[in-house]
Amino acid sequence: METEEEINAKIMKVTMVIQENYPELSKYLNEMPITIPIDSRPAVNVQNLQKYYETLLTLFRNYVAEHQLNYVSQKTKTGNL
Repeated sequence: METEEEINAKIMKVTMVIQENYPELSKYLNEMPITIPIDSRPAVNVQNLQKYYETLLTLFRNYVAEHQLNYVSQKTKTGNL
């Protein structure tokens, strides 16, 4: 199992890639449901960090895939691959 420091490093890496290459996606980072705690004093632990990382990575991958598909669609003018 990874440590909090390792997961935090992975979160930071994905966040930096988003900010540098897809700044338009940055606005969604604060709106992710997992970042809005229900508890007044939420626990920061390995499980919660891992869940956040997985959610962040899914958001990033989906956006990049859609972005690439839109780019290909614009190039082919047909919308089909």
